[in-house]
Amino acid sequence: MYKIITMEREFASGGNEIGRRVAKKLGIELYDRNILIEAAKRLELPAIYVEQLEETAPGSIIFNLSKTAIGGSHKNNTNLPMAERLFLEEKKIIEEIVEKQDCVIVGRCASYILKDRPDCLKVFVHADKQYRLQRAIETEKLAKDEAEEFLRKSDKRRSGFYNVHTGWKWGDMERFDICLDSGSLGIDCCVDVLAGMMRK
Repeated sequence: MYKIITMEREFASGGNEIGRRVAKKLGIELYDRNILIEAAKRLELPAIYVEQLEETAPGSIIFNLSKTAIGGSHKNNTNLPMAERLFLEEKKIIEEIVEKQDCVIVGRCASYILKDRPDCLKVFVHADKQYRLQRAIETEKLAKDEAEEFLRKSDKRRSGFYNVHTGWKWGDMERFDICLDSGSLGIDCCVDVLAGMMRK
């Protein structure tokens, strides 16, 4: 029986909404960016720095700067790159959470972190570009040409972060227990499918 859902998702595929609704339907906790906030707190890092760093693509100026031990208190300084320290702290938090409660975890490479747990349902949510563009326009209030660039950059950041920290290829559906096309199935159906699998 599954106790945990981990969900990786393409940008603007509706993964965040699906995760939130599944958690609400099942009466369990949702964890997403609150894991990042807790990791920043533990490392005593400025929130704005962590927000920029956490899903920054490898090769960028911010990511390269993160390879120095900047920020944080003296007691937390190590020889590890800041990006790696942040990821390891998030990993620790995720492992603590799942030992205490059933939950839904969106993003944070949680499917990789919990890959060996048989009680974890590993989900990937995707959709075609047109569907995602439309959602990006609606949710981010962007013009169409802005939305296309935003989508491209967001996909690049997310895939770069995932690939670097997991050693897996972003979007490799063989890594997941179930892959849902939210554009074809619809958000409601995705929610019902996942809730049903958790109750099984």
